Amino acid sequence: MKILILNGPNLNTLGTREPGIYGTQTLGDLERLLTGKFPDDTFEFLQSNEEGTLVTRLNGLIEKPMDGVVMNPGALTHYSYALRDAVAMLTIPVVEVHISNIHAREAFREKSVIAAVCTGQISGFGINGYLLGVEAIKQQHYLKKST
Repeated sequence: MKILILNGPNLNTLGTREPGIYGTQTLGDLERLLTGKFPDDTFEFLQSNEEGTLVTRLNGLIEKPMDGVVMNPGALTHYSYALRDAVAMLTIPVVEVHISNIHAREAFREKSVIAAVCTGQISGFGINGYLLGVEAIKQQHYLKKST
C-alpha cells in the first residue's frame, strides 16, 4: 500500500514542543516507527507549516492517488475549510489523527471542521495514533475488496 502521512503546522517541533502534551518523540521517530511496523508499505511523509502546501498535496491525489492518507492537520483542524474541501474531494480513506486528546483540552480545540469528511478520527494515543490510522486504512481496503 502507498500511504501519505501529512502533518500540519508546528508538528515539525515534535520532541521539544510541550512534551507533557505531545511527548518527546520527533517526526523522525514517527517515520521510523511506521516504516518499521509496516515494511511492505510505502510511505510519503510531508510536514508543512503552510496551509496551501497541504491543500496542494491533497489536490495532487486526485490525479495520482495513493491508497490512503493519515493526516494530523494541527491547528488547521479547527478552522481550515480549504483543507476540509481538499479532503472532501478525495475518494480514498483519510484518517484524521491527533497526538493529544483534542476533546479533553481547551474548548476551541474540541471542534474539527475536517472530521466530517474523513473516514474517521483518532485522538489521544500519542504517535501510536498514526499506527492506528494506517491500520484503519488497511482495514478499509480489506473491507472494500471483500464486498
